[in-house]
Amino acid sequence: MAERRFDRVVEFLGREPFLAVRRADVAVIGLGGVGCHAAVALARSGIGNIRLVDFDYLTETSLNRNPIAGPRDCGGYKVDIVADQLRSTCPDTHVKTVTEFFHSDNADSILKPVPDAVVDAIDSLNPKAALLEYCIEQRIPVFSSMGASGRRDPSLVRTGDISRTRCCPLAKQLRKYLRRRGITHGISCVYSTEPAGDHSLPPDMDDLTLHRGRIRNRIPSLIIMPGIFGYTLAGMVLDHISEE
Repeated sequence: MAERRFDRVVEFLGREPFLAVRRADVAVIGLGGVGCHAAVALARSGIGNIRLVDFDYLTETSLNRNPIAGPRDCGGYKVDIVADQLRSTCPDTHVKTVTEFFHSDNADSILKPVPDAVVDAIDSLNPKAALLEYCIEQRIPVFSSMGASGRRDPSLVRTGDISRTRCCPLAKQLRKYLRRRGITHGISCVYSTEPAGDHSLPPDMDDLTLHRGRIRNRIPSLIIMPGIFGYTLAGMVLDHISEE
């Protein structure tokens, strides 16, 4: 069954690269609009082991960007919702869940054993920067999403090293943070050159980051750009693993 299900993936990648995909272990950290799309695409493409990391639960305001969840899922942890879907639709993919807030103190426990690749879909600056710094220090291939919210033009989506990103406030903040730690390149990104504008709204009071002392304003978005970013990250990971 699994072999037939992946026939077109094998035809596209080739048998040996596909076997590398089947053996691979990929961590998807952050399961918002970008991360859940990336996780689905990776499992559907045959990734053998997926590690899902997120501490938050699903709220109603997240449903418009989530490709698998419905109203009944609200209040459940994102890792459990995504894991249940992947185990149902991709039963030959081993799924591990980690319901934790990523930061430097628990990086070792989350990313050991070392995965073959990390998808960074975190949308908060400090944990995102900590993840990127850790991956560079440990030489773990990392593929990072810059800001997808507040944008609408797919033709302005780009990929490249973080040193080449532009027109993205999140990327600018990350470059500044990483430069102070001696990191100027080595992180593959998906980003948009479309100005995001000032669309920020009051914080979502259901956001668990508020309980950690982190105030994060909402930015309006449709499902389109987070989906494009998530699928792009999945494609970058598949290219990396299949071309090694």
